[in-house]
Amino acid sequence: MEPAFWQQRWANNQIGFHQAQVNPYLQAFWPGLQLMPGSRVLVPLCGKSLDLAWLAGQGHEVMGVELSRQAVQAFFDEHGLQPQVRQHNGFEVWSSAGIELWCGDFFALQAQDVQGCAAFYDRAALIALPVAMRTGYLQALSALLRESCRGLVVTFDYDQSLLGGPPFSVGDDELRQGFAGWQVEVLEQAEVIEGNPKFQQAGVPSLLERVYKVSR
Repeated sequence: MEPAFWQQRWANNQIGFHQAQVNPYLQAFWPGLQLMPGSRVLVPLCGKSLDLAWLAGQGHEVMGVELSRQAVQAFFDEHGLQPQVRQHNGFEVWSSAGIELWCGDFFALQAQDVQGCAAFYDRAALIALPVAMRTGYLQALSALLRESCRGLVVTFDYDQSLLGGPPFSVGDDELRQGFAGWQVEVLEQAEVIEGNPKFQQAGVPSLLERVYKVSR
């Protein structure tokens, strides 16, 4: 997906991927990562997710990365925060209340930018990317994050031939291959077709949502 695609989605308020509440999988499974208080958490392609504020509320230093400046500004506006803004290596970094949102291209991140990140959270990044970009994204995560890192990943798995993404289908085999060298554990798998009319209307018979814990 070209950057212009996502910029246009935000400009047109076509943000069906944005959830109006904190993700229940995050609330249920994040404590199981057993992170130290104050741990830094990377949230790629974060949008204006409420999950960012929830993570900060757990005592974490949160580093979100988002291409759309509109999304970044909306997050701080909607939470009544007055961020400080600075420039860093091509990113515009907005920060307030233990949350940094890096506005720019995730693929431009360097290892020193995410130094200290003990964990990451991916609800809508991997499934937002077509297969060629997913490969590069997973390679980038593995290259950027330190050996002791762990994270939660949420995916959809469905018949991609019946409906184009995003969100894209990411099968179990693909995810495990992408996280080669990591320990991968399925924490939950749920059939969610009933709650997704877009998929039903396209004739998709099954929509599996999986939650993974990954660690290295």
